[in-house]
Amino acid sequence: MAAHDASRVPAWVEPMLAKADGGRLRSGAEWAYEYKLDGYRAAMRIAPDGTTVLTSRNNIDFTAEFADLAGVLDLGGQAAHLDGEVVVYGDDGRIDFELMQERRGRWVRHQSAPKSAKFDDVPVRFLAFDLLQLGERSLLKEPYDERRRLLAGLPMPDPYRVSVVRAVTFDELAADRRTPADFLADAASAGYEGVVAKLRSSAYSPGQRPDSWLKHPLIRTQEVIVCGWRPGQRSFTGTLGGLLLGAHDPATGDLVYLGDVGTGFSQAARADLMAQLQPLERRAHPFASTPPREDTVRARWVEPRLVGEIVYRQFTRAGRVRHTAWRGLRADKKPDDVLAPRAGTPDPVAPPAPEPVGQKITVQAGNRQLTLSNLDKVLYPADGFTKGEVINYYSRIAPVLLPHLAGRPVTFIRYPDGVDGEKWFGKNVPRGAPSWLRTVRLAGTGSRGSGDTIDYPLLDDLPALVWAANIAALELHVPQWTVDAETRQPPDRLVFDLDPGPGTSVVDCARVAERLHDILVADGLTPYAKTSGSKGMQLYCGIRTEDATAPSAYAKRLAQQLARETPDSVTALMAKAQRAGRVFVDWSQNNPAKTTVAPYSLRGRDHPTVSTPVTWDEVRACRHVNHLTFTADEVLDRVVDYGDLLAGLGENRAPLP
Repeated sequence: MAAHDASRVPAWVEPMLAKADGGRLRSGAEWAYEYKLDGYRAAMRIAPDGTTVLTSRNNIDFTAEFADLAGVLDLGGQAAHLDGEVVVYGDDGRIDFELMQERRGRWVRHQSAPKSAKFDDVPVRFLAFDLLQLGERSLLKEPYDERRRLLAGLPMPDPYRVSVVRAVTFDELAADRRTPADFLADAASAGYEGVVAKLRSSAYSPGQRPDSWLKHPLIRTQEVIVCGWRPGQRSFTGTLGGLLLGAHDPATGDLVYLGDVGTGFSQAARADLMAQLQPLERRAHPFASTPPREDTVRARWVEPRLVGEIVYRQFTRAGRVRHTAWRGLRADKKPDDVLAPRAGTPDPVAPPAPEPVGQKITVQAGNRQLTLSNLDKVLYPADGFTKGEVINYYSRIAPVLLPHLAGRPVTFIRYPDGVDGEKWFGKNVPRGAPSWLRTVRLAGTGSRGSGDTIDYPLLDDLPALVWAANIAALELHVPQWTVDAETRQPPDRLVFDLDPGPGTSVVDCARVAERLHDILVADGLTPYAKTSGSKGMQLYCGIRTEDATAPSAYAKRLAQQLARETPDSVTALMAKAQRAGRVFVDWSQNNPAKTTVAPYSLRGRDHPTVSTPVTWDEVRACRHVNHLTFTADEVLDRVVDYGDLLAGLGENRAPLP
């Protein structure tokens, strides 16, 4: 790098910005559309000799941090100035801003390492969406279409590191019998932040936010200034519990209070934020007007120097952000540039739920009337997926889910404060359950002692399922046996839980599943596959046996066989030390005391993923994590196409070998 001539790198140009479209995605032949990315806005400036400089939207040098992107483009002696974003991809194949933030944290810590130490981390990719200079020619006054034509003509020798963002015109969509709304739906399903509509005749306006670039976000994000924090309570005692947020009033420039955020933090993020905030502490709040007393109990104020980003669902007329989740610090943004949103503007996301937080409604579920509450409470902050949407999912999936719950005691994992809050593991029916809910009293197992009894819920109809969803029982777990008149029946299902260890994924699980499939078929069984909805997958077989211990013994024997044959990729041992780089074939979930996540159950992950039945063709074709990752909406569509892929479990029961 030192041998190159950085002096001939094109001059930095303040980037053009997109304006919110007020909830109306523009339509017409004069418009083109691009995916809205979720990374760090960056300029890639290339000298004629290939010297590359990466800078942020505020002209902060990114080159060392993203060194793998330097020198990728060889433009045959031409200089160039590309506008785009640096992104990181998650295991699901989608752009992941949180992973980018974690990478940034590791980069900051790396700065204190010896200079000889190499920063080798998660790979990054530069996605270009505009070209401001090519050779000696400035393109700022050229129309968007011309700039994109020239950008598309640049050689991209390594698309894994540098590529061009897809763009499509209104006419191209129309020729395919599609609309801008269809393009927006594609963006949503692919995990993008939204869509940006760009006027095809428009010039590039440095530093401006004109009407020629209009963003239509699928989620609402807001840059915020961290002005204080609260210590955590209960399980978060001793660390950060939440942040108090501010921004500048667009009319007066005053620093105003916006509200708080208490979800969306990883444990590492909580610790990192505390370390950065403690040196900034001050005695009094920094706002132009005193915030409400009820909002500032236990607050610790800090100098307003750190900028972050949140997801939120609503900005009230009182100037407060509601239903917030933390996304991360934005080192590329300055506090002076952070402006509060304007109240009363149309919401570009979904229309608000009909019932405000705290209110209750009565609905008819099957033959019962149920009272539901807090339908607009966000349970999956990363997606803004609400309790109402959870109830809607379980109501619609009930026809295929209920047969897999019938007669099986259900164990709940509840998330009353969403997936970023505390979770509650429960076997006993909780207080306040309706009198009509069917239950079964069984002797406890495991460490509870033989003298204990447990009153399990039985979710065998739609009202019971809706009731469970209303108490935020996102995850439903069941054993491999049923009950009849409060008597445990012998197991009717055999299960193998394939759990990927560090360095492996569901792709590796799929390869193990193929091997297990062949063994089980040879033994006269009919195996069925489903994803766990988390990282791995499960295989099931319908069985007949009178011995409750036999399924565990058989499954253990097969797991040990696979581990002997391929010890480098499979383990039958639960010990964490044995699991790195291997798939753990967990045979123990056949123990009568154990449960497995039910088919079609949601999972308490960042996104509303589902434990999804899949075909063996899908298992064999799996080459990427996102091939076997499905969200609630996708599963509802799959059921329309496939029906219940596990329907044969009860019909194809065979004697256990």
